[in-house]
Amino acid sequence: MPRTQVLAIQVATGDSRPLSKQIVDAVRMKIATGELAPGGKLPSVRGLAQQLGINPNTVAKAYAELGNEGWVESRQGLGLFVAPPRQRLSDDERERRLDDAIRHFVHEVVALDYPPQQALQRLDEALRVLIRKTA
Repeated sequence: MPRTQVLAIQVATGDSRPLSKQIVDAVRMKIATGELAPGGKLPSVRGLAQQLGINPNTVAKAYAELGNEGWVESRQGLGLFVAPPRQRLSDDERERRLDDAIRHFVHEVVALDYPPQQALQRLDEALRVLIRKTA
């Protein structure tokens, strides 16, 4: 029987994203960086809700979104597991989402009045975690 992987994530009520979105983003990142391995068992809805001190419905909503996107899979009577790697979105959808993310990033940087070079340096540092995964 697979052991449940520890899901060391945090949520913040001061974050502009809903709590469920924070969970989705954190789990995606842990899977993308290899911190959560394919086939690894995730905590139960109730267990993660208790760990984070939030409503179980919030965790259930996040897990449902992750399942719909193909990041996790449910195994009847066993629980929720990290799905095997696969391309989850079409190439066109991936391009569209990348463009949206870049546009959002640029608008935020402009609003914060950061010099472009400093923003690029910080972005480069943040993306290094993905470079290490592919190396």
